[in-house]
Amino acid sequence: MFKHQHPYPPFIHNDTQKLIVGTLPPPRFSTGDLLEKDVNFCYGSYYNSLWLYIDAIHHLNLRYDNSQEAIDQRKQFLMKHNIGVCDIVESCMREKIDASDLGMQQVILRNVIGYLKQCPTINTILFTGGNSKNGPEYFFRKHIKQHHIKLELVSNDIPRIHQFVMPSLGEASHKESKSQSQGPLLNNQRTIKTVSLTSSSGSANRAIGSIPLYKQLKAKNPNFNTFDFRVMQYQEFF
Repeated sequence: MFKHQHPYPPFIHNDTQKLIVGTLPPPRFSTGDLLEKDVNFCYGSYYNSLWLYIDAIHHLNLRYDNSQEAIDQRKQFLMKHNIGVCDIVESCMREKIDASDLGMQQVILRNVIGYLKQCPTINTILFTGGNSKNGPEYFFRKHIKQHHIKLELVSNDIPRIHQFVMPSLGEASHKESKSQSQGPLLNNQRTIKTVSLTSSSGSANRAIGSIPLYKQLKAKNPNFNTFDFRVMQYQEFF
């Protein structure tokens, strides 16, 4: 069995408003066996195109290599736009050394709710994937059950949007949380929106092909592709 340890601590600063939440980067980021175009930072895999989409939206002219400059470019963007990154999986065990979410076993989750409490400016969570098994939203739902929090559906369109109320620091029990959530919010409570973006991994391309909106846009413009679809979706939130 291979222990897949997350190689990066959460990237959260004092003014963070949006938090990107995924699972784990590929195992090579934990072992240090990076590819030539990988960047040694969150979502640095060249085959996970999150930074390619952000680059296309903001025309950043990012570097895609193992340089410190490539890392600094990404950190500067995140800080400028008040975005943080806190993947939800701290570690897992794998029988096969690959990046499959379904291959994760004995998963240890990060305390994302704890990070949200520490950073009261965060108002949005951007999941890089939906509620499929072992996806970031799937694990987040498991995590918040321990805090007696539930996601409330806001929009069932893609990307799906939910919201939840962060418990106030003074809440002592689930019973209190439930009763208070039905009335006016306390001063130290806040509502946080979650957005389940279409995964930036290439494995999601087939799923995109079945989305009605994608089919409509593809029919109007045969050159429209899954990259264009993600850029269109992501630009609202990045």
